[in-house]
Amino acid sequence: MRRLPPVLLEDGCPRELISLIRTILAACKEISFRVGQGALSGVLGSTLDENIQGETQKKLDVLTNQLLKDILLESGYVKAIASEEEDYTVAGNPNAEYIVAFDPLDGSSNTDINSLVGTIFSVMKAPEGSDPADQSIFMQPGKSQVAAGYVLYGPSTVLALTTGKGTRFFTLDKTHGSFLLTQDFAQVPEETNEYAINASNQRHWQPAMQNYINDLMAGETGPRARNFNMRWIAAMVGDVHRVLCRGGIFTYPTDTKDPNKPNKLRLLYEANPMAMLIEQAGGIASTGTERIMDIQPDAIHQRVAVILGSKNEVETCLGYHK
Repeated sequence: MRRLPPVLLEDGCPRELISLIRTILAACKEISFRVGQGALSGVLGSTLDENIQGETQKKLDVLTNQLLKDILLESGYVKAIASEEEDYTVAGNPNAEYIVAFDPLDGSSNTDINSLVGTIFSVMKAPEGSDPADQSIFMQPGKSQVAAGYVLYGPSTVLALTTGKGTRFFTLDKTHGSFLLTQDFAQVPEETNEYAINASNQRHWQPAMQNYINDLMAGETGPRARNFNMRWIAAMVGDVHRVLCRGGIFTYPTDTKDPNKPNKLRLLYEANPMAMLIEQAGGIASTGTERIMDIQPDAIHQRVAVILGSKNEVETCLGYHK
């Protein structure tokens, strides 16, 4: 097994980017420990505050955001950061080359039941000569990402990472604190019999998604002529990890449940990094009408519909949307 830095160096990855990724992972190691302590560390439960999304913050949301924010800004490797838990971007080193967007603890509602959670991050280059206080430096499409990944806090702590040359898995060896390469060049199977969707919203979906899911549920007696299984973890990081490991389709489609928020997932620090990981593993990531990584952002917390996973099944789903 190989440790993280040599693997990236073999790919010709810039040393400063390697240092930035290692900085992110230093925070994730601490988050892994805090999450693993659970009730013993007094970090479970909710605060009395809401974030910019209008969501009640979990204690671990606040803690993990502060850990990542502090270590990234103190490192000197980032010009600015954007977080799900921050109303606005936060300026860093004016001379730094990179900007980072992150969801510090995806699936935080799972912490109180000891289920899967994770950290998602996206790295882009800052425009040359840009002002670190200018939020517009984050208004870049996902195809501009130079690195993307997540750290999944489960029975083991796993890093999925891409720097644009394939998607790799690393596992945290807690005996000496290093992430070791455990799978080179993950590939999402093109065919699948698994789908992941929040079925409680079915009555709010648009007709295309209604029809697609109805045909999956009809199984071998329906037009697809085979049976499908549904899996739902209620944490994007867990559902996408399953897709990367064994295939599947994950979707959080547009719905009419809240007219002010027709989409659930955030573009910059959820959809874009996951789309890059999936595409680098041979899958597809779309909104139903366009490639996710082609979208030109217009706001830090912009939301989009997400359909991603196994190539053939995503293409089938997109056929319902034409």
